[in-house]
Amino acid sequence: MATVTDRWLNVESPLTGEIIAEVAVSSKEDLDKAVAAAKSAFEVWSKTPIKERVQIFFRYKTLLEENMQQLAELVQEENGKTFDEAKAEVEKSIELTEFATSLSQLIQGEIMEVSRGVECRTEKVALGVVASIVPFNFPSMVPNWTIPNAITLGNCMILKTSELVPLSAMKIAELLKKAGLPDGVLNIIHGEKEIVEAICDHPDIEAVSFVGSTKVAKIVYQRATANLKRCLALGGAKNHLLVLPDANPEMTASNVTASMSGCAGQRCMAASTMVAVGQTDHIIEKMVEEAKKVIPGKNLGSVISKAAKERIEGYIDQAEKDGARILLDGRNCKVEGKENGYYVGLTIIDFVTQEMSVAKEEIFGPVVSIIRSRTLHDAIKIENANPYGNAASVFTQSGGLARYVMEHASAGMIGVNIGVPVPREPFSFGGWNESRFGVGDITGKSSIEFWTKLKKMTTKWSPEAGINWMS
Repeated sequence: MATVTDRWLNVESPLTGEIIAEVAVSSKEDLDKAVAAAKSAFEVWSKTPIKERVQIFFRYKTLLEENMQQLAELVQEENGKTFDEAKAEVEKSIELTEFATSLSQLIQGEIMEVSRGVECRTEKVALGVVASIVPFNFPSMVPNWTIPNAITLGNCMILKTSELVPLSAMKIAELLKKAGLPDGVLNIIHGEKEIVEAICDHPDIEAVSFVGSTKVAKIVYQRATANLKRCLALGGAKNHLLVLPDANPEMTASNVTASMSGCAGQRCMAASTMVAVGQTDHIIEKMVEEAKKVIPGKNLGSVISKAAKERIEGYIDQAEKDGARILLDGRNCKVEGKENGYYVGLTIIDFVTQEMSVAKEEIFGPVVSIIRSRTLHDAIKIENANPYGNAASVFTQSGGLARYVMEHASAGMIGVNIGVPVPREPFSFGGWNESRFGVGDITGKSSIEFWTKLKKMTTKWSPEAGINWMS
């Protein structure tokens, strides 16, 4: 589809700081064209039996597998992840698609004879044209949170890419077309604030999903719902990992380090605050040792931009000014041969208090803040005071204490001796509190309710059927 605009955005690789592509900024006219194409395609696509719609995603899954290397390299180049992280993201995209291929087995309606000769039945029906607004940190996975499920269920989609990482989404669209997806069912647009506002305002878009910061998630949710749309907006996080004195030192150190360092800390499930309960110095020391093994440019990728690097390092500067102790300092990091890349080394900050900015705000980088707590009860209070509610974990060898945390932590996803407690399909992904706005989750079985509406049908064919209050 030709664009109306003459504005273009540079796509920069955070690994090197070099421009690797440019994309046209979509205008409101472009959005109107995309929605019109989706609306036209919906007439046929929604009436195509789900058994047939699923076949396209079986083929798409195979294409993801066949193009694994290229897809991972593309994610790495435009996002800055390590190759292994990029490959894992594509593997998760395959798992998400695999779940979508099972939807024909999961959405059967119900039927019952409710009175003599009278039947009631239900059926899940597609909404129409829907939109998905995706972030920079998972160029392949997050689009595949929404595309396979929403489209398999009969909707047609407008996908608004992150202007920082649009290339993976365009490759996804290419593979889906190759798999047999009809024109108009998936439409890609690019842009920034204006196009997001246009999506929220467009009268022919029935539902909007969003993944990004809490600040923007609130705005999108309020604007979309004010326009009477269905909306599910996932925001940021400040995940707390509670470490008890009886925790296994090696397992805890490796898990916390992996949680804070994965994707350079640019994920809503990253370890952000570690609450050290009681005598845990031996575990903290082990964690610093493990963290020193994570080397920028080798097994630690870059952050997304120069602005992100400056923001993250600003948080570390402020923590130091506020009196916290820097146990491991990742500031002013340079990678040989990639001196213009945007790297921040792992940073561990101890003796943080709840009033400090590093304890309250989402840093979105490879930084963990340690808050000391005398008791588990106090640690739960600290976790509960956090306004976000994406994830929380506890490290302990006590089943009773683990159960206590699982029951009292205020988060939608809980881990025991797991630094990144992401549910696997068919279990759904989604947080609580300031980490999610709207009802339901964005993946798994829970997503079915978001992408469909329920039709109820009552039939009576027999003239001999009696008439009573039920018929």
